[in-house]
Parts: sequence; structure tokens; C-alpha cells
Amino acid sequence: MIASLRGKLLDNDGTTIVVEVQGIGYQVFVSAAALGALPATNADLFLHIHSHFLKDEPIRLYGFMDAAERGLFQTLIDVQGVGPRVALAILAGLPPEELVRAISKSDVARLTQIKGVGRKIAERLALELRDKISALPLGRAPAAAPASPGVPTGPLGEVYGALLHSGYKPGEFAALVEKMDADRPVADLLREALAALRRK
Repeated sequence: MIASLRGKLLDNDGTTIVVEVQGIGYQVFVSAAALGALPATNADLFLHIHSHFLKDEPIRLYGFMDAAERGLFQTLIDVQGVGPRVALAILAGLPPEELVRAISKSDVARLTQIKGVGRKIAERLALELRDKISALPLGRAPAAAPASPGVPTGPLGEVYGALLHSGYKPGEFAALVEKMDADRPVADLLREALAALRRK
């Protein structure tokens, strides 16, 4: 079983990426959060991996920037009717903390607002995971913790976190992020930040 990959990003088509590890290219389906935090092509990359096996089909790899998101993904696919693609759609539909809260409170109405999640799946999520999901690290995270001094919130906070996950240190990018326009899409801001950092 492949649990992680460390290598270079060779290709990114917006849904899957190719990571080269010692001359071998691994195709990986990535979460929306991971997609937004990817480095530039040919840059170093580390991913937490879920290896998915189905009878008479090739192994599929699913990649995440942190182990907590991978754990949430693995919990979701334990539910009947929730395969990897639906699980990725669920993760893309709600921030992890909000998703954990909706499931733990059996908020079926909120869950059905996620694209690809009907009432039947939402009810199964609430029924089967209501107690289990609170045991995940995300479920135990303290709520409404104040941001650290100098750390932005909102869209700029997402860019800040993505750069941290990519291996950069705050001293390298904090001033750059601070000057960005928070009204622009996060993906555009992240691409701009990575391009500026590569030029340094």
C-alpha cells in the first residue's frame, strides 16, 4: 500500500496530477484543497496518499496535503454509497470543520447543499458517522481560536496556509501575502505568490 509520495510534480490537468518518484510517474487524484496548494511544475511535492483497490480495476491513488484531510476522506468512503469521487466532492463542498459540524449535528439540509449529495447519502452520513466523526482530529479542534498575530484571515489566510503546506517559511512570503487583493480568487493569488517566490 502506498501511504505517501515525495517527488516532483510533472503534470496537472485540474483533476489528476503526475508525481515523479525516482523515475516513476504516479497518477494521483487530488482533493480541491491539495489542488489549490500545489507547487509549480517540476517543483518538489509531498502528498499523503490513500490507495484505493477495486476488484478487476487498477489501483487508484488519492492525494492530500495533510493527514487529517486524508483521514476524513477515508471515514467518508466507509459509508455505503460514498465512493472516492463522491468523497472528494463532499470535501470540496464544505470546509472540513463545517463538514464535521454538519455531520455531528445530523444537519441533513446542509449536507444536501453539497453538489452530488442527495438526501439518502446525507442521511447515511449523519446516521453512520455522527458519533465516529467526532473522534477525528478535525472534530476535536478548538472552535473560534484567535488567529496568531500577523497571520491573515479569510482568502489571504488560505493563501498563507497553502504556502506553509508547500514548504515555504512565513518570513519568505508574509509581506507578499499582506499586499495581495483579498477580493481576487484564492487560486489566482496562490499562483501569483508561487511565481513571485520562484523568482527570488
